[in-house]
Formats: sequence, structure tokens, C-alpha cells
Amino acid sequence: MKQKLLLSLVGVFFFLGSLAAQAQSVSGKVTSATDGSPIPGVTVLVQGTTIGVSTDIDGDYTINAGTNATLVFRSLGMAAQEVPVNGRSTINVQLRTDANQLSEVVVTGYGTQERRDVTGSIASVGGKELENIPVVSLESAIQGRVAGVHIESGSGKVGQGIRVRVRGSASVTANNQPLYVVDGIPITTDNQGISTNEPTNPLADIDPNDIESIDILKDASSAAIYGSRGSNGVVLITTKSGRTGRTRFNLSYATGVSQATNKVKFLNGQQYVDLLRESFERSGSIAAWIEDGDYADVEDALDDWLPEWRNPADSDWQDQVFRKGGYQEANFSASGGTDKTTFYVGGSFSDQDGILIGNNFNRYSARVNLDHKANSLLSVGANFSLARSENRRVANDNAFASPLQIVALTPVQPVLDPETGELNTNTIYYNGLIEARDAFDNATVYRNLSKVYGQLNFTPTFTFRSEFGLDLLNQFEEAYQGNQTQTGSSRGGFGTYRSVNVVNYTTNNYFNYSKTFNEIHNLDATLGMSYQNATTNTSSVQGEGFPNDDFKKIASASEISFGSSTGTGYSLVSYFARANYKLYNRYLVSLSARVDGSSRFGTDNKYGVFPALGLGWILSDEAFLENVNFLNFLKVKSSIGLTGNQEIGNFDSQGLYSGLSYAGVSGIYPISVANPNLKWETTRQFDAGISFGLFNNRISGTVDYYTKHTTDLLLNVQVPATTGFTTITQNVGKLENRGWEFSLTTQNLTGALTWSSSINYSRNRNEITDLQGQVITSGAINRAVEGQPIGVFFTRKYAGVDPATGDALYYLNADSDETTTNFGAAQQQVVGNPNPKFTGGFVNEFSYKGFDLSVLLQFVYGNDIYNNAGRFQSANMDYLDNQTADQLNRWRQPGDITSVPEARFYDGNGTGTSSRWLYDGSYLRGKNLTLGYTIPQNVVSKAYLTSVRVYVTAQNFFTITNYPGWDPEVNTQGTSVTSQRANVGAGTDFYTIPQAKTFAVGVNFGF
Repeated sequence: MKQKLLLSLVGVFFFLGSLAAQAQSVSGKVTSATDGSPIPGVTVLVQGTTIGVSTDIDGDYTINAGTNATLVFRSLGMAAQEVPVNGRSTINVQLRTDANQLSEVVVTGYGTQERRDVTGSIASVGGKELENIPVVSLESAIQGRVAGVHIESGSGKVGQGIRVRVRGSASVTANNQPLYVVDGIPITTDNQGISTNEPTNPLADIDPNDIESIDILKDASSAAIYGSRGSNGVVLITTKSGRTGRTRFNLSYATGVSQATNKVKFLNGQQYVDLLRESFERSGSIAAWIEDGDYADVEDALDDWLPEWRNPADSDWQDQVFRKGGYQEANFSASGGTDKTTFYVGGSFSDQDGILIGNNFNRYSARVNLDHKANSLLSVGANFSLARSENRRVANDNAFASPLQIVALTPVQPVLDPETGELNTNTIYYNGLIEARDAFDNATVYRNLSKVYGQLNFTPTFTFRSEFGLDLLNQFEEAYQGNQTQTGSSRGGFGTYRSVNVVNYTTNNYFNYSKTFNEIHNLDATLGMSYQNATTNTSSVQGEGFPNDDFKKIASASEISFGSSTGTGYSLVSYFARANYKLYNRYLVSLSARVDGSSRFGTDNKYGVFPALGLGWILSDEAFLENVNFLNFLKVKSSIGLTGNQEIGNFDSQGLYSGLSYAGVSGIYPISVANPNLKWETTRQFDAGISFGLFNNRISGTVDYYTKHTTDLLLNVQVPATTGFTTITQNVGKLENRGWEFSLTTQNLTGALTWSSSINYSRNRNEITDLQGQVITSGAINRAVEGQPIGVFFTRKYAGVDPATGDALYYLNADSDETTTNFGAAQQQVVGNPNPKFTGGFVNEFSYKGFDLSVLLQFVYGNDIYNNAGRFQSANMDYLDNQTADQLNRWRQPGDITSVPEARFYDGNGTGTSSRWLYDGSYLRGKNLTLGYTIPQNVVSKAYLTSVRVYVTAQNFFTITNYPGWDPEVNTQGTSVTSQRANVGAGTDFYTIPQAKTFAVGVNFGF
């Protein structure tokens, strides 16, 4: 017996010795796969045990683990990673951001909430996803990354306004852009440029590198807390703040080049001459003039219309206005702090030359964010940013001065006058190169976004916070047209100066109570008020008659031809409340309400109430699912509520008068009709969805279905002109949006090689259900009409070419396949829809031994584009405009099957406004590709650095589309920059600049 016991003890000692021999100390550093910066507070666990440590402020850790153990690395907002030890003593790990991680904290408006507890629909984009992308503004950086948010750059002009729609268009003639809130303060986002040019983009004044996160509130449960401004969605932007620990510095620089994503192929000189001659020979108009004796023959007519045809120059006008653009950006930041005070300081410079001559945008910006705990009762802080941007603009697409309209010039005419060597002024249309040489339009903006706050912590669960925010925008726009330009030639030079000052301030004051009772009930409640006031003052002056083009200031003008000053403003007072209740950590209820009083509405409807209710159930925490091992998280949720829209003119409810002068005598006259009953639009939103996490959250995602019913549309209702007015703003009409959203994130590979994927898909259907007989028109052929989506294309439907005669054919009506060659006999009908059937994005991210690769694909499907320029540039040589190369496929003889009618100069064969130039606008675009390498820390530490990452990036690196124009991502604003034009007149192309394809290289230093 004693012998057996002794042998057993010996066996135990040998077993313990074996375990000791297998255990070892493992250490390493955890850094960000995006920029190589250390990540403090990462939990490092030995899988299957309770052994764990956390990384220190430098991202370092040390842990005892078996030689065959697996380490699990977890951090809030980062994708978890499992790494086998395999006998190694040093294991360095890079973690990637996981924007869809279920446990992350999201900003909800006047507070934050864990994502697992959210009953509404909130999409998030992390700041890491916005860095190092060669774009001007933050909207472009998140394009394709968020389900339910359709972002569209109107053109490739840098610094231009960008169209954003959250779950479709909720209004017809009021603004459909979302509300933007920076660090809790609503900011100015309206175009402040000259109204006859395309919109500027105030969001371009914000440096994307200063952004910590963007949270987009899409449904009523999340957005109703912003009441009368929530129907279009709310974009909450949180800027970076400091963290406790040593001061960390970051320095980055990038430079690159850009070019047009596409060029349209036009006829060369000889092709142009051949087609022009053929069109003259087959023209009934030319034949009639010859018969009348106006011309001896076709060649005589050609000599009169275009004498250069005999000696063609073969000019490529398109290449004259496109150029290779440049890009450079430098950023510096410092952050850190103590237990009492934390800080973030950042500064940046960005300069981007557009792909079009004369177009440039540059920005200087600086930011300081401070947070200080004075004592256990009081916390104070301040956010301060200052930016200066300069936008060197070019004329709008509808103007002959717009550089790209130069493609209308015939290739047989030379760029330079052969006699003088100067730019040719004897072209069939205005030579836009003169505009680029002798004119400019510069908009300079000084922008201050600041906030100060104080917070009283009465108890750990009960606080009061007071904030005061200021958005100060000063914009100066100066333009000059030289003596040889189209506008300045008849005036001896023409100059314009315009100054805009916008003062927008907000104060928020609210209580918050958060407490858990008996470990069963959890209540988080907010009660507060807000006041916002915004004033805009504008002054402008015009002068003409300058000594020469060396004198460009208004002071040198011989005559001040125009001067004006205007002022406007609005105010909003609000009271809001929200309560989030959680039972047993899995039954969720969210209640919110806001009362808004707006100065924009009539005396009888100043105030509106906007309530919302959200419910959620975390099923994965129920006992009946605890043994479902593959299921980590499952939540069902639903919400319903009311939101509003007040984005109309500041005085649309009031009867206004204006002053005028007649025969030297001043007077007043009415300019609008009062409507004391005018109130906000109301959108009733319903949302239902699920969120899930599977297989240790390696697969996670959300599915949402929603409906948005908007009533009391703020509509510019047409009235008889005999009243002295043409429209009045009334609450007339209804529309609805309904759709599905889907997002899925997968961790495909973990370990040394990681691979994660994320896809989002959105499907929205829009329908105007009631306009009380009104038909709203805008754009080229767009309409808002009952029973149709907003902005449908309404015109005659093109039926192709008669194979026997070469005549253009049109369908007689929408109910018949019968065709006619009589353009006037064809009825107009709905021929297309500018709204896409679905949109989305697909991201793949890889990392391996210091290398990281990110690829973002963006797709849009099912929308139509009307190329309004086609009436001139793809019109079978009806006039002298140069033609696109596809016009060589015109009808020439009986039996030809083609969609291009016979070329007949000046006869209008198929050139009437019709669906002939309506195209499918679907596309798949390589939005962003970034390849980076983080140099090992033991190498860079020798240079006293904590991290060094080098990278190359490409933006818009490929586009697949059947659209024959320059770019399918197009929405020209033309000369009418209004909400009605942006909403109804969508999907129109008119010599619009394509997007830029940009390639850049950069380096990030951490120290």
C-alpha cells in the first residue's frame, strides 16, 4: 500500500513538472492594423481558462501560457483575434476596427448607449475608416459604407455640394439633406455660394482626420429626439478626444495624382468632316436653300457655315480642359492627459487640384479639444476648431463658360488662331479656354466650430450638463470676367464680390439619470431643453468697365452696376425627454419625445410634438437558447414614431414686402402671401429588424424593414399668376418610402493572416401618393406627380429608327406599341426613374505580418440618367456641334438597323426632347483600395518612434457601367440651386465633370 502511494506521488510530481515545462512567459505589443499605433486596455486571455491580462498604455503585455495554448485578444470596437502560441515567447498582434461589433458604444443624441441595447436603427462609421482617404469632405469618405444612406457627388468638381439621402427622399420641395450635429451642436450645411452657380459644401470645412466616429440615426426611435429636423436622418459627428496616459504624437503626409475616371470619345477632324458633309447632302433644309438660290451647291453651303472644313485642324478639345490633378495632405496631432485633464490637438493642410483646369480646393484647419475634471462634482471642457478653405470654382454645367462644354466645338477649328498665335476667338461657340485664362471665381471660407460645456455630477447616477456651441461661417466669393471673356467682353470687364456671414449658436441643457435597481431593472433617462438661433447676412456688389485685366478689384471699375445687402434668420426652441428601460438585461423599451417651436411656421402652428417608441428583445439571453452554442447574440427590435421637416425659407409663412425704385421714387410691393396655418411636414416611421452574432461573433449583421409616410408636405403650390404670385408654400400632399436594409460582417480568417468582410445592401421604394393635382417640374424632363416616384422622367418615348427611311420614331402613347414619325403627335409619358432600385457596398480587409489591405466596392443599380447634352453632342449631326463617336452608326440606307437616325443637317430628325438620351445609370465602382505596411516596432524604436506605417491608396480606381457619358454618378444642379431642383430634378447630366481617379502614397509616424 505504501509502495503504491509513493508511486502515485512520484507520478503527480512528474505530471506537474511536465506542465511547468510546457508553461512559458509570452509577451508582445498590440497595435492598430490601420496605423500601427499601440492599443491600451486590450484584454489578453488564455483560451479556455480564466488567465488574463490587459495591455498597458504602450500596448505591451506579458502573460503565462502553455506552449500549445491559444491567446484571445479582445478590445472594444475591435475585431477579436485568436492566436496560437506554438512555443513562441513573443507575439505581436494587430487588431482591426470592427464597426459592427455588438458591444460597442454608439452616440444617440444627448447621450450614448451600448449597441446591444439600441431599439432604433443606427449606423456607425469609425474614424479609422475616414483617415488617409484622398477626398475633400467626410460624405465622400463614407460613401458605400452604410446601409440606407445613398451618397452622390453631383460631379467631379472638388469642393462642390454632395447629395445625401437617408432612406429616400421624404419631401418634394423642402430640403431632404440630413441634419448634421458635431459634438452635440447642429451646424450650418446650406449652400452659401452664388445662387447661379452650383452649390458649395460647408461640410468640406471639417477635417475627416479629426473625426472619432460618425453615427447616423435613421429611424424614428433614434431620430425623434431631434423632432422637426429628424425626417431626413441625423448625422452625429464626434471629434477625437484625449486619453489618459503619456502624450502620443502622430504625423502623416500623403501625396498623389488624379485623372478623369473616363473620357467620352468624340469624332476626330476627318470623321467630323465626313459626317458633316453627309448631313448637308441629305438635309432637306440645305436642299431648299440651294433650290432658292441661297447656295450654289453643298460645298458652297459648307463654306458659309464652317469654312474650316476644307483644311481641318483635328483639335482634341476635351484634352484641352482635362488635366492631371494633384493631391497632398499633411496632418499632425497630439493627445494624452492625466486622470483630471485630457486633451487632443490636431492640425492639417489639404490641397487638391481638380481634374478640370481652374478647379482647386485647399484647406487649413486646427482643432483643440480639452476635458477637465475640476473635482468630483464638476467637469468642464471645450472644443475649438478653426478652418480656412479656398475653393477655386469653375462655371456651372449649364454655362458655355463651363470648361467641359468646350467639347461642343468642332475639331476642324484650331485651338490657337494661326495668325496671332493666341487662343482662337472665331469658334462656333465660346472658347472656354479664354474663360480659364482670363476669369476666376474664388470662394474663401473662414469657419469656427466651437463648444464649451460644464457638467455637474450630483451623484454617480444623476448629472446635469450645459453646452453652448457656436458655428461661425464667413464666406467671401470674388469673381472676375476679363475683357475677352463671354461675360466681360461687352462690359469692359466684369467683377463681382459677395460676402456671407452666418452666426449659428446653440445651447443645450439637460439632466441625465442612470441607475440599476436590484440587478434587474436599468433606467437611463434624459430631460432637457435646447435653443438655436441662426442669422445670415449677405452683401454683394458688381462693377464693370476695368482699365485692363491687370485690375480686377471692384475699386477699379468705372461703374458700380449693382449692389445689395440682405439679412435673414430663424430660431428654434425645443424641449426633449427620453427614457431607456431594460429588464433582466434583455427586455428593452425606449421612449422619447420632443416639442419644437420654430420661427419658420405660421402663428397658428408654432409648436409640434414628435414622440417615438422602441421595443427590443435580446433572445440570446433567454434560457431556451443558452445551449445553442453557435448563437452568440440575437435581438429583435421594432420602433414607431413621428419626425418632422422644417427645412424651408425662413419667412415662407409670412406675407412680406420689398422696397423698389420707380422713376426715382422709392416704394414697397408685396413679394409673398401670408399663410398663418403653415406647419412642419410630419413623417410617421415604422422600423422592424433583427441583429445577430454567430460562431463567436465571427458572423454578425442586421436586417431592417421600414416604412416612412410623410404628410402635410411643405409644397410650393402653384397659384394663378393673375394674383401677382406664382407659388405659395402650403401643407399639401403625401408621399411614402419603404424598404429593406441588410448588413453582414464576417471574420473569415483569424490568426497570423486575418480576413474580414462586410457587405451592406439597401432597397428603397419611393411613391408620391397625393399632391392634390399639382405637377411639380424641375430639371430637364423631371416631374413630381401622384402615383410615381419623385423625379420621374416625363417626355416622349423614343422608338428607334425606321429601317426603311431613316426617320426617328416615337411611341404614340404609353398604352400602345404604335409608332409615329410625327414628333408632335407622340404623347408624353413616364419613361424612367432616377431613383436606384438598390445600393450598397462591399469591404474586404486583410492583414498579415505588418501588411494590411482594404478594398471597398460601391454599387448602385436600377436608376436612369438623362443625358441632356445628348440633344447636342449625340444628335446625328443636326448642327455643328462635335458628335460622340457612336453617331457614326447612323442610318445610311434602307434596311439598316440602328438607333441613330439619318444625318440631316438642321432638319431635327430625332433631336426633339425624348427618351432617346435616357440610359441605365447602374454601376460598380472600386471606391477605395489601400495597401499598407507597418514597420516592426523593434526597428522603429531605434529612431525613438512608436510606429511607422507606409501605404498606397487608390480612390475610384475602376468603374463598370453601361452609361455612355463621362460618369454615372451625376446630378447637375444647373443654374437653379434650390431644394426643389435637388429633389425633383435628379439624375440629369449636362456636360458634367466625371469623378476623379486618385492614386496616392503616404506615411504615418507615431511617437
